[in-house]
Amino acid sequence: MPAVEHTDPDGVDFGWVMQVTFVTTILVGSPIVAVASIPLTLSTWTARALFAVRVGAVVWFLTAIGVYLYARYRR
Repeated sequence: MPAVEHTDPDGVDFGWVMQVTFVTTILVGSPIVAVASIPLTLSTWTARALFAVRVGAVVWFLTAIGVYLYARYRR
């Protein structure tokens, strides 16, 4: 099998979008979740985990939309 050295995707490269979304969400989303949790009383680990998942999902979605729009604009 020949080695694949490069790709030429039609339109937006969704692999790049997902990689950048993952890294950006970790770097930007973690502090957002931490700061958003400060005024709340999260007494159990379950409450903390559910809060992180709910807020993290919104951050992930907004980041993915932003990265996709950026990739589409740059294409």
